[in-house]
Amino acid sequence: MPSVHPRIVNLADAEPQTVTTGSRFEVTLRSLSKPVGGIGLGCRHHELAPGKTAFPRHFHCDLEEAVYVLSGTGTVRIGEKTVSIGPGDYVTFTPGPEHAHQVVNTGTVALRYLAFSTQAKTDVVVYPDSKTVGIGGPGFGRDVMFRLGDAVPYGEGEEA
Repeated sequence: MPSVHPRIVNLADAEPQTVTTGSRFEVTLRSLSKPVGGIGLGCRHHELAPGKTAFPRHFHCDLEEAVYVLSGTGTVRIGEKTVSIGPGDYVTFTPGPEHAHQVVNTGTVALRYLAFSTQAKTDVVVYPDSKTVGIGGPGFGRDVMFRLGDAVPYGEGEEA
């Protein structure tokens, strides 16, 4: 059914996008904020099949994220702790390495949740398990990925 207002979108009308990396990471996303012109606050519906993980454990350097579980069960790893989550749970992920996070469906049915985030023109995301960093625009994907060990001193390669 078409929206009654350009600032309203129904989940059923949001275009699904499945992101798969290897056999472990797979999530179906539906952006709820982009279709209605959201600027400062992002919201996506996530659906994880049993045994799947949404994304590698990561933290943002500037963005704040939050998850609200609609249905299903799973675990969330925040820092070095892993805790169970289920319907009605709300979890925040503030910027920084102590809040590196990851959501896994440990249940037997789909885990569905809303993921909210502040938006920025540029995003820096660190993946501590693989020791990589991604730099790019807001939303899904990273424009450029680097290994942390490839860091060079400020000014290297510049003419002094």
